[in-house]
Amino acid sequence: MLAGSAFSAEPVVSGVQVGQKPGPYSFLVATGPDRGKPTCYICEQGDKPTAVVFVRSLSPASGKLMAAFDAEMAARSEAGFKAWLTLATETADLDTLAKWAGGQGLKSVVVGAFEDTDGPPAYKIARDADITVMLFVKKKVVANFAFREGELTEKSLKEIVKAVPLPVAK
Repeated sequence: MLAGSAFSAEPVVSGVQVGQKPGPYSFLVATGPDRGKPTCYICEQGDKPTAVVFVRSLSPASGKLMAAFDAEMAARSEAGFKAWLTLATETADLDTLAKWAGGQGLKSVVVGAFEDTDGPPAYKIARDADITVMLFVKKKVVANFAFREGELTEKSLKEIVKAVPLPVAK
């Protein structure tokens, strides 16, 4: 039993790791002007600071995280900071996603779905990760956070927001 407890205390490793380049992927957008379209925001962001969040469920914790990113997008609009949430799911339900985003008060953060429960293959989203956050700038991951269901705390949330990258000098 102790071995099981020790194992569950190990941090989950998920997503593109620090120093690596996130590859392009398209997902079905549920909110904003691109609603209903397969879109690749990775392709559009270039060197700009970015937060990519993959979730397996639409939880209150992921709502708080995205609300924090929504505030950061407003505060860093001149830097081109963008954040979006991608639900890894078998079938996209854009209406449910849009309703959830509205219920979280999200104004700028885009919410959408990738129709595969494993997420994009190159991203290596861990099956036990409920929330995976990758922050990148200049086309490289500068911070990576992953949480099992129920592990995202207020303290972790503050650490993630504090790690949002600054824009690169031109």
